[in-house]
Parts: sequence; structure tokens; C-alpha cells
Amino acid sequence: MAHAPDPSAPIVIVKLGGSVITRKREVEKLRPKVLARLAREVAEVRDRRIVLLHGAGSFGHPGAKRFGLAAPPEEGTEGAERARGAAIVASEVRRLHLAVLRELVRAGANAFSVPMATHARNRAGELAYLDPAPVRAALEGGFVPVSFGDVVPDERWGSSILSADTIALALVKALGAQRVVFVSDVEGILEGTPARKRSVVREVSAETVAALRAPSGAADVTGGIRGKATTMLAIAAEGADAGLISGLSDGAVARAIRGDVGYGSWARARSS
Repeated sequence: MAHAPDPSAPIVIVKLGGSVITRKREVEKLRPKVLARLAREVAEVRDRRIVLLHGAGSFGHPGAKRFGLAAPPEEGTEGAERARGAAIVASEVRRLHLAVLRELVRAGANAFSVPMATHARNRAGELAYLDPAPVRAALEGGFVPVSFGDVVPDERWGSSILSADTIALALVKALGAQRVVFVSDVEGILEGTPARKRSVVREVSAETVAALRAPSGAADVTGGIRGKATTMLAIAAEGADAGLISGLSDGAVARAIRGDVGYGSWARARSS
């Protein structure tokens, strides 16, 4: 049954990574059972107000990389060509967004779409402005606002990528969020080499970021694990806990939303 949480309940931002809800090495391929379970876990939490974000995964990253939307326009390229690429990627991501909304509603959440393309803009690939008012209004109306990494207008490049991780960071201070839970297909940030048993970094620090490698493998235009860890530290500096956990374990997301930090990698809130 759909429910509206207490309007005074703490706010938690949950970001479902593209790696956990899609198969990133395939084209526009959902993980339907995982997505349905995660939607149920989000919907069952009734003592928190939740803002849900999701990545693009196999619905957006390949196209964004192909059209160069995370980089400056190449010299000699036509603006119309970049605009065409932006239109294609935006339509791809919205197909995933509709699937996420459908599963949340089916699970009992009052999911309400808030596309950031109409509420944010970049400048040379970096966030220049984001209006949190539509998200705040949705929360006040008893909804679960749902947004996603997207193509947004860019004051210098015409259009560029705004990642869901960046949206999470921008919303933390604006909404006074207590916690951000990044949900991935890995148990956390891993240290060590693939040739040996790797362990989860429990406490994320600047040293953690320095030791991480640049992203490789499946297309990722949002900075990979290094970018994630950097964003987590920035969120902690704003006064909220930020964790990276696996969404492949039953119940892990619901427990993390409620405050369990006994698993995954966490950057703990720092007092200002």
C-alpha cells in the first residue's frame, strides 16, 4: 500500500547505480529482478523521507561516450551534431527512468519524476546551477522524488552530462539530508590488487581517493570509483554520511537507509 512518511522524518538520498540496475556491458539491458527488489526495499522504509536518484548504466553511458558529451566539443564539429547526440542520449535515459518509476509505484512508493534537465545547468561540464525547489515540493507533498543522471544545458558546450552523484551532492545541503546511500554491484570501495584477495575500505579518506585507479572497462562518463569516493568525501564535508554498498544483498539497502553503517564503505559526516 502506498504511504506518505512523517513530514518531519529525516531525509535520505538513495542513488541506484547503473551498474546494479542495468547490465552495463550490454545495450539498454535491465536487471529486472534486482530493480524490482530494490524498489520494494525503498518502498518499505516508512520512517524516512527518501529522495531517489539513479544512474544511466547501459541506457546512457555508451551513447554519452560515443557523442563526447562529457568532454568539450571537438574543434570543427557542428553544434547541431552535439545537440543530436544529446537528444538521443536523453531519450535513452528516460526509457530507464520510466522503468524505475514503474517498479517504485508497483512496490507502493509514491514516486514522482523530477527531471533535472529542466532544473539545472552546467558550465563547461561542471554544475553551475541546480534548483532544489521541485524536489523539496515533492517531499512536502508526500512523494518520493525521483531524478537521474541526464544531459543538461551547458552554458559553454551547449549540453553536457550531469551525473546523479553530482545531483546528490547538490541536494544534501539544500535539503538538509542526513545520509546518502550509493547502491552499486560491489560491496564497497575495494583495496588491493585483482591478483590477490581484495578487501573493502570501511572508512573513506583522502588517502583512499589517491590510491584509486581511473575507471576502465565498461563505458563510464561520470568518473568511476575515484569520482564516487571524491563525491562521498564532499558529502561528508557538508554534514551527511555517505556510503557505498552492494545492492545485490537482500535487505542491505533498507538497512542502510535506516542508518546501518556496518557494511560497505562510508565517509562519515564532519561537523562544519
